[in-house]
Amino acid sequence: MDPFTMVVAIVAISVGAGLINTWLKHRSNSRPDEATLAELATTKPDLTRLKDRVRVLEEIVTDKERQLSDEIRRLG
Repeated sequence: MDPFTMVVAIVAISVGAGLINTWLKHRSNSRPDEATLAELATTKPDLTRLKDRVRVLEEIVTDKERQLSDEIRRLG
């Protein structure tokens, strides 16, 4: 490979990488489409439910030993 071809290849790769980087940044800053908004709407209730479960688990873990054993008996 002669030096001229190598320089042209390096420049082409650099310009291509810059274009791809710019396209990815533009794409990440664009507004969400309808499919994304629909998926977000369906996952919000699941997220709320999971947050509630984590809150309950945190209460169980930080609870006193006596209250914890009573809670386990009630659940069983």
